[in-house]
Amino acid sequence: MSEIANSVENEVYSDGDDGALERILRNMIIAVSFAVVAAAVFAPWRTTTGLLLGGILALFNHHWLRTSIAAAFKGEIGKRPRLKVWRYIVRYVVIGTTVFAAYRLNLVSLPATIAGLSVFVVAIFAEAFRSFYFIMFHREEY
Repeated sequence: MSEIANSVENEVYSDGDDGALERILRNMIIAVSFAVVAAAVFAPWRTTTGLLLGGILALFNHHWLRTSIAAAFKGEIGKRPRLKVWRYIVRYVVIGTTVFAAYRLNLVSLPATIAGLSVFVVAIFAEAFRSFYFIMFHREEY
């Protein structure tokens, strides 16, 4: 009696080979697109360009982090990963310099740029809500 019948077909709700990292990237793109379109309609142009710049830099940061972590852990099992600290420092220097230059040239709103850079948080919450939905209502395990 402790078992629950699972009548939900897993193929209907699965994404195939599409993993959580790809869904997070897709959610980031959707969130940035929605924010930029909404800002283009309702906000000043500096806010729109700030959201766009922050979103593009967040996507760039996500891609760069993902590839550098994959490269660090690529290799033999049991060996210490090859993490190079300078890559992380360069990434943040590039992002900081780009934001600083755009702000000094009066091209972006700084709060909007920071909001655009925070799009990763929105994507993580969307993935968490998606997982919660499937776990609670479709009794799937992750």
